[in-house]
Amino acid sequence: MRTLNQLFDEFEKSERIVLRVKVIPRSAENAIVGFLDEETLKIRIAAIPEKWKANKELIAFLAGEFEVPKENVKIISGAGDLLKLIRVEK
Repeated sequence: MRTLNQLFDEFEKSERIVLRVKVIPRSAENAIVGFLDEETLKIRIAAIPEKWKANKELIAFLAGEFEVPKENVKIISGAGDLLKLIRVEK
């Protein structure tokens, strides 16, 4: 199974990465839980899923994790769903 270290290594070797993410809103804290399967990353977000609050917090959280500006993290699809495709660029 894929690990978080492998994910970050992939990102370091390329200009961008596309992630499939399962978001768990209303969590106690923001955290990467791990992989649900080979392709889907599970992330807990403290914000509520209203008025883009959870999406904005997810973008800020991933920007911090990948050490890129928030503008470099885009939700490609699934903005209104718990399962999303996200692109992170350097």
